[in-house]
Amino acid sequence: MRFISKNISWDMAVKSKTAEKHDIENIPNENQIQEMKKLAKNIFEPLQEWAGHPIHVNSFFRSPELCLKLKSKATSQHTKGQAIDIDSLGEKTNADLFNYIKDYLKFDQLIWEFGDDENPDWIHVSFVNEKTNRGNVLKAIKHNKKTKYVFYDAEKEV
Repeated sequence: MRFISKNISWDMAVKSKTAEKHDIENIPNENQIQEMKKLAKNIFEPLQEWAGHPIHVNSFFRSPELCLKLKSKATSQHTKGQAIDIDSLGEKTNADLFNYIKDYLKFDQLIWEFGDDENPDWIHVSFVNEKTNRGNVLKAIKHNKKTKYVFYDAEKEV
């Protein structure tokens, strides 16, 4: 079995029900795989070690075609292997994971995805490299049936 990292199998990294349903090839190239490994090393593995329990990978790599089918941008960081959506599978909540990333790890973007003020439905986090990571902390909300992103602390629209 192929692995992106100690705790992320190849299937976890590329599997998509939407891709399967629509016969979309969702296979990263070598550069995208290297980006995925970098994200796993700097975000996912330290987070899972801290949590002490498994973390579910909702979505990692997405081809541009898959992104468009999901009504996302074809330029999403997922298409570069630089973004992952995760969910807690243990005693630590999504909010706990979010706050650990925010307080202790270097990242490009960290998004509290919907949910409520206590816990996000899931977490989106991206990693580019230590020199160019922006450290943006955002919250996804619905406004007039559209997704809007606001700064997490100020809840000001971006």
